[in-house]
Amino acid sequence: MESKWRKLKLALGFKKTCILPKTTDQPSSSISDRLSSASASLSGRRPSTPTPSSSGLRLSSSSSSSSKGTCAICLNTMKPGQGQAIFTAECSHSFHFQCITSNVRYGNQICPVCRAKWKEVPFQNTASNVSHDISQPRGDTWSEPAIFDDDDEVLDQQTSITHHVNDVDHSIENRMEITTYPEVSAVSKSDSHDNFTVLVHLKAPPYSIKQNGGRSSVEPSVETSPSRARVDLVTVLDVSGSMTGSKITLLKQAMSFVIQNLSSSDRLSIIVFSSTARRIFPLRRMNDDGRQQALRAVNALVPNGGTDIAEGLKKGVKVFVDRRWKNPVGGIMLLTDGQDTHNICTTAGIGEGYQSLVPNSIHRNNGEGLKIPVHAFGFGVDHDATLMHSISEISGGTFSFIEAEEVIQDAFAQCIGGLLSVVVQDLHVEVRCAQSRLQLSSVKAGSYQSTLTNNARMASIKAGDLYAEEERDFLVTLNVPVEKSSDEMSLLIITCIYSDPITKMEGLDVTSEVKIQRPNVARDQVVSIEVDRQRNRLQATEAMAEARVEAERGDLTAAISVLERCQRALSETISAQAGDPLCTSLSAELKEMQDRMATRRVYEESGRAYVLSGMSSHLGQRATARGDSTDSTSFVRAYQTPSMADMVSRSQTILVRTPQSSGNILRPTKSFSGRQQRK
Repeated sequence: MESKWRKLKLALGFKKTCILPKTTDQPSSSISDRLSSASASLSGRRPSTPTPSSSGLRLSSSSSSSSKGTCAICLNTMKPGQGQAIFTAECSHSFHFQCITSNVRYGNQICPVCRAKWKEVPFQNTASNVSHDISQPRGDTWSEPAIFDDDDEVLDQQTSITHHVNDVDHSIENRMEITTYPEVSAVSKSDSHDNFTVLVHLKAPPYSIKQNGGRSSVEPSVETSPSRARVDLVTVLDVSGSMTGSKITLLKQAMSFVIQNLSSSDRLSIIVFSSTARRIFPLRRMNDDGRQQALRAVNALVPNGGTDIAEGLKKGVKVFVDRRWKNPVGGIMLLTDGQDTHNICTTAGIGEGYQSLVPNSIHRNNGEGLKIPVHAFGFGVDHDATLMHSISEISGGTFSFIEAEEVIQDAFAQCIGGLLSVVVQDLHVEVRCAQSRLQLSSVKAGSYQSTLTNNARMASIKAGDLYAEEERDFLVTLNVPVEKSSDEMSLLIITCIYSDPITKMEGLDVTSEVKIQRPNVARDQVVSIEVDRQRNRLQATEAMAEARVEAERGDLTAAISVLERCQRALSETISAQAGDPLCTSLSAELKEMQDRMATRRVYEESGRAYVLSGMSSHLGQRATARGDSTDSTSFVRAYQTPSMADMVSRSQTILVRTPQSSGNILRPTKSFSGRQQRK
C-alpha cells in the first residue's frame, strides 16, 4: 500500500505526502478513501462557473460546506469526473487540488475552514507533467514581472457599444444641467454690490436608454454594463500583522463583493502590502475565469509583517502606468488599519510632508497626470488618518473612516457604486463676466482647482469626473455696479465642457446665462435659500479645518469652541430656520465632532479621522463612509448618488454581518437585490 501511495503522489505532483486524515479505528478504509478521492477521474473539462450573485459573497456560520461536496476556496462543487482532482487534508476537509495548491503558494498552511494547522501541505510540481496532471489556468500563478504590461485586452469598445449608442438619448434634457441662483433676484438701479454671490449648481445626467419608446433609469450592473463606462480598478490592501482575526476575514468578504459586482468588461488588479508590496493579481477582466482567479487570490491572503503604505500605493500606480490597454474609467481603492512603518515624514501633525509619498503621476493638479483618484479607507482606530486623507486629497479621491469593522463592505460598496456610474469626465467649468465693467471677486470651489484671470473677468474650475446624477455647487462673487439704463442686467455666462466616457464623445458643452432685475426700487428682497445653504456648507467646512488645527496643537477646548460658534451661527441662518435638511445635518455633524474631541485619547482614536473624512466629503461634495455606518445618519448619506445608494443597499441585504471566527470562508448566500429592498 505504501508503494502504491508513493506512486500516486508522484503522479499528482505532491511535494512530500498527500496528507492522510488522522484516524484510529479504520486506517485502511481511510487510505482507500483518500486514494479514491485524489485519483478522481479527469475529463479535461473545467467545471462550469456559477453565475455570481449580485449580492456578492458572504460569511457562513458553519464550516461544514467543504465536507458536503463544495470546495471552500472556489465555491464550486467537488465531484469525480469534473476535470479536477480532490485533495483531503489531515483535518478531513476537502478542496480542489488546484485551489489548495494555489492557496498554499501564498504562504497559508492553515485549513481555510477549521483553521487547523497542517504539518504538511500539498504542492504542485509543475515540472512533473504526467498525462493526467492538472494544468494551471492562465493567471493562476501571479508572478510579478518588472513591467506590468500583462493586462487583459479590453473589449473592443466600438464594437460593443455600437448597439447602444443609438439607444442612448443624448437630447439636451439628458445632458449636464446648469442651474444658477443669484443671491437676490433684483438690485435697485441706483445700488451697487461689491460681493454679490451667485450659486452655480451642476447636475450630471442619469443613466437613461430608450426602451419601448420611453426612457427608464438603468442601474450600473453586470447585466447593463454596455450602458456604462468600463472601469479599471486597482485595490491596494493592507495585509500586515495587525490585520489578523476578523479584520482579514471582513476584508476578504468586502473584496468578494467588489469582485462579484464588476462586469466582464471591467478589469481588476490586486496589490497587497505589509513590510513589502507585491502584485498578487494582474489587471484582468472580471469574466467567469477572472472572478474565480481573483477570489482565489483574495481567499489566500495571510496577514504578516509591517506596513509600507507608500510602496503599496507606488505599485498600484505602476499598474496604471504600465498597462497596455485602457478602460475609460480608472480608480484605486487603498485600505489600511495602521501607520506607515517604513517611511518617515515631517508631518507636524497636519500632513505637509505626505506629498512625497504620493507618486507625481497621480497628483490631480499636475496637469498631465494619470487622473487616477485614490479612494482611501482608514480601517479601525489605529490608522494614520492624516496620511490617508492627504493621499486622497492630492489624487482627487475621497477619504472614508471605517470605525466599525463590520461595515467595511458597505464602504467598499458605496465607492464602487460611484466608480461604476461615471457619466461625465474632465468637467471644465468656465465663468465669464457678461459685461466688461464687471469683475469677479472670488470663486469658492472647495477641493477643486480654480483659477482667476489677471483682469478678474474669467474664472475656471477643474471639476473632474461626475457619477450619474451627482451634483456640484460653486459660489462665485462679483461686483454689481449701478445700472440706470436697463431693467435687466446680465451678469455671468457659465459654460461646462466635458467628455462622455460611454460614447467617447468629447468637447460636449452646456451654457447658461445669469441675469438679475434692476428695478427703480427693489423691495422685500430675500436671500436665496440655495445660496445660503451652500454658504453654510463652506462655513462649516472651514470651522472643521480650524478646529482640527487647534486639536493638533493640543488645545481641544479651543477646537470645541470653534465648532460651537459655527453651530450657533448656522442655527441663525435663513436656511436653517426654514428647516433645510443640509443645515440640520451640518449642525448634527458639528455636534458629533465636539463629542469626539472630549479627550485627547478620543480625538486620537476617532476624532481626527472623523473630522478629516467630513472635510473630504464636504470639500469634494462626494459621499464618504464615516464612523460606524454608511447610512445611519443624514450627514453620512450626504452627496450619495442613486447608484451609490443602490450598491450599499445590495451590500446590506445580507444578514450575516460579523464572522464567528477568523477562519470562516466566504460563500454565497441567498439574498434579494438592493433594488427590491429599497423603500
